[in-house]
Amino acid sequence: MVKRPDFFQIKTYEEFCKYYWYQKELLHICQQLDCAHWGTKQELNDRIKAYFAGEPMKEVERKTKPFKPKATQELSLSSSLLLCGFAFNQTFRTYFAQQTGVEPFKFTADMAAAWRKVKAENDLSFTVQDLLDVYTGKSDYARYDNRSCQWNQFYKDFCADKKTKGIKNKMKAASILWQVVKKSDQAKVYSSQLWDKYSNLLDNE
Repeated sequence: MVKRPDFFQIKTYEEFCKYYWYQKELLHICQQLDCAHWGTKQELNDRIKAYFAGEPMKEVERKTKPFKPKATQELSLSSSLLLCGFAFNQTFRTYFAQQTGVEPFKFTADMAAAWRKVKAENDLSFTVQDLLDVYTGKSDYARYDNRSCQWNQFYKDFCADKKTKGIKNKMKAASILWQVVKKSDQAKVYSSQLWDKYSNLLDNE
């Protein structure tokens, strides 16, 4: 197992993605890179990706007020998402249910990522149809970074393992094993093999 190196020892974005980073760590890295050091984990990761690609760092203004779109177009598939008053509410849930035939309709994480990108870039050309294409997988305009959910899944799998059934403080035990994989290039997933190999670490707790 390879231990996570210091950020500035990492040479590529692909290598960077092998390791788990907390949001506060990404904030600190962006601050060291002298670029905007606020936003979601996805936004911070995008800036770090740009750094490794040698792209110029964009100046990002911190928003003091949340974005509130005002509808200036009637709703249709060709409507600009920014100009039709889009929101993740029942009105648009009903509309997408009618378009897809899926009832009840649920917005996806990729759709949320696309909406954040549209707002951040003020992309007036992005339409309701484009968002529908993200939902159906026809467009990769934006993808949700599921690394932020890795710990939650790790903990669920840990609790589901028969080998950990007798552990009283499962949260503490799982977090000890999580530290092992978080700081390594190993897959950020729980397995019985991981328990077999590192359960001895709990003996000192």
